[in-house]
Amino acid sequence: MDLGNCFKFIKNNPTGFVATEEGGQPRVRPFTSWFADASGFYFHTSESKRVCKQLHKNPRIEVCFITHKKDLMMRILGSMEFLNEIALKTRLLEEMPFLKNIIEGSEDTNLAVIRIPHGEAFFWTLADNLKEAEFPRIEF
Repeated sequence: MDLGNCFKFIKNNPTGFVATEEGGQPRVRPFTSWFADASGFYFHTSESKRVCKQLHKNPRIEVCFITHKKDLMMRILGSMEFLNEIALKTRLLEEMPFLKNIIEGSEDTNLAVIRIPHGEAFFWTLADNLKEAEFPRIEF
């Protein structure tokens, strides 16, 4: 498996579960990926959500994606960053027009674009469940 497999997996299985922490308490919620390429894995959310406050405080993040048949999973971990580029936010609103119902445009400070630029990813199945330390890591 390589980084291309990660991009394809996310395109086919765009909803993952994001793990953060708040006051020592783990927090998990579904996140739909926006896109992934050689520059990283991209997501979006709202600055007003608790998840944003958690990520501002601790940018370490892990996301687990799973196929609909639940036969293959991919985990991505790394440190994320917030991107404030107007061109990127404009692209997001063009590609996801439903956001225009809640965001007042690409300059709306409530729109948060998140990227995991570096980290590692790995694939695993339930058949490999007890061999997690042996899973090959894909650095990005």
